[in-house]
Amino acid sequence: MDLPPPATLSDRVRSFLERQLYPVLGTSGPDGEPHQAVIWYSLESDDRILVNSRSPRRWPSELRRDGRASLAFTDLEDPFNWVGVQAYVEEVIDEVEQARQDIVDLAVRYDEADDDSVAKFRSQARISFRLRITAVHDHLDG
Repeated sequence: MDLPPPATLSDRVRSFLERQLYPVLGTSGPDGEPHQAVIWYSLESDDRILVNSRSPRRWPSELRRDGRASLAFTDLEDPFNWVGVQAYVEEVIDEVEQARQDIVDLAVRYDEADDDSVAKFRSQARISFRLRITAVHDHLDG
């Protein structure tokens, strides 16, 4: 599948997405039914979004089947200050050790990395996705 070209992020959108936010990821099921999940993520230096999950969950299966996703990033202090993006799976990382390291890195980003959680993450079947942002909906104040 040919992916749409990547969107260009403005400095203010990039700055917003670099914050520790809890976006809602939207995927679609086999019959087109929508599915949403709150996730951890990181914005990479090339403006791709890295997400990670346990392998048997619903949303990773949906992303594998249909690589389209939408994400809504909301400012928890001002919920009407938000950014929405449309994205496509650009890379699937199901190499076990790399996917496990990705979730540990995300746990550190979200201040959730203690010895117990890291040990748990390092024992799980994990999968990561790199998402290419193809459209941005900027609803930031200012």
